[in-house]
Amino acid sequence: MLLGRTSELRYLNNYYDREGSQILVVYGQKQLGKTTLVRAFIEDKPGYYYHARACSEREQVYQWGRQLARDGYDMEEFPSFHDILAKSVYDGNGKKVLVIDEFQNIVKAGGQFMKELVTFVRNRRNHDEVMVVLCSSSIGWIENSMITRIGEAAYELSGFLKIREMPFEDMVQRFPNFRIEECVEAYAVLGGFPGLWNQFDDRLTIQQNICRHVLDANSFLFEEGERMLTEQLREPGVYNTIMASIAAGDRKLNNLHMHTEFSRAKISVYLKNLIELELVEKVFSYDTAGKENVQKGVYRISHPFVDFYYTYMYPYLSDLQTKSVGEFFNRYIAPDFRKYVTGYFKKVCRQHLMKLNGRGKLPIAFENIGEWVGKEGELDMIAQDEEGRTLIGLCNWEKPMAYEDYEALLNQAKKAKINADYIYMYTAFRFDERLNLEAKVKPNLRLVQISDL
Repeated sequence: MLLGRTSELRYLNNYYDREGSQILVVYGQKQLGKTTLVRAFIEDKPGYYYHARACSEREQVYQWGRQLARDGYDMEEFPSFHDILAKSVYDGNGKKVLVIDEFQNIVKAGGQFMKELVTFVRNRRNHDEVMVVLCSSSIGWIENSMITRIGEAAYELSGFLKIREMPFEDMVQRFPNFRIEECVEAYAVLGGFPGLWNQFDDRLTIQQNICRHVLDANSFLFEEGERMLTEQLREPGVYNTIMASIAAGDRKLNNLHMHTEFSRAKISVYLKNLIELELVEKVFSYDTAGKENVQKGVYRISHPFVDFYYTYMYPYLSDLQTKSVGEFFNRYIAPDFRKYVTGYFKKVCRQHLMKLNGRGKLPIAFENIGEWVGKEGELDMIAQDEEGRTLIGLCNWEKPMAYEDYEALLNQAKKAKINADYIYMYTAFRFDERLNLEAKVKPNLRLVQISDL
């Protein structure tokens, strides 16, 4: 069953309904459900699916030809790309769909495929129309190398669809037996990756899921965190060192240099690669007048499961191999897991605020939303409309929200030199009596409990 992805499916169908033949590129990180999406798309259409291997061009046509032969086509042992493409869209009436998954494996092996594909699609003008969907999980290659590699064939591409993480509200729908707090905790481990969601069971507690499906050496997720790096990057030793250092709290370039003793220039190059793969992000504070109080160039692991791996598993691999999963969880994860989840609760709250904004249910209609990372504290959310009216927000996952938190938020706004017109405060617990009274007399103060999400 396809959960969510309504806009993505609409995008593909809009292209399918257009006159003529098209070549589309659909890409995004692994485990985001690209294959599930395209399978749902071709479900009611004459379509064919092929998953490209990482191999030579000769081996590729051999494997693709063998697949077509198993499907009943008369194929040579090593057919041409033209013969393969023609047979792949042979059956069915109306516009055909050809899905080639991980197509970069074919392109990287040689330059013939894209030329053959473009020629084939152009020649369909006298035949039934065809829509070719080229899928890839290699984000960095698509965004930085593909155009150069395929040359003039790039002019024949009709569109690009980037698949992104699914929102928190879809996770709530996916796990109906989890309490809302458990959904937030699961989101902090798995993020918006439906392929990872499939590994969790909402009939178990979050601790049981982590122990059985992440920490157990026989589980699919046990090595997935590091595998996401090693499958796409060379020199895993360097990348592991940098990722472990960021996870340990070294978020500035100088801190990374001091910890790793790599040169700043070298670290910058490797961080650039990690950012291109969307495994790391560079956090910039929302632009305010309080620039003198801002931390500049702060790095953060942006992939939730990779973050979990390098925070809780990578530093303690020896104990992970020798202790029971229950012992390991209680010693290394349980003591500060709630603090760890805080960062992802902020992400959930931001999504909620953006959803309210999209529905016109906020006092302002903001265009940009961000955060402010100060030298002595942070503002979890900042948003402004065209008139400069400002909304700030605080997200509290670890303890009940007190009036003192409200005062601290106003103090941080002062350091950022922000005049807050509206204030939203989110909590996973409750608000104290004084803060509730303050919200009753101040119409610009909104208190949001986790149940409202």
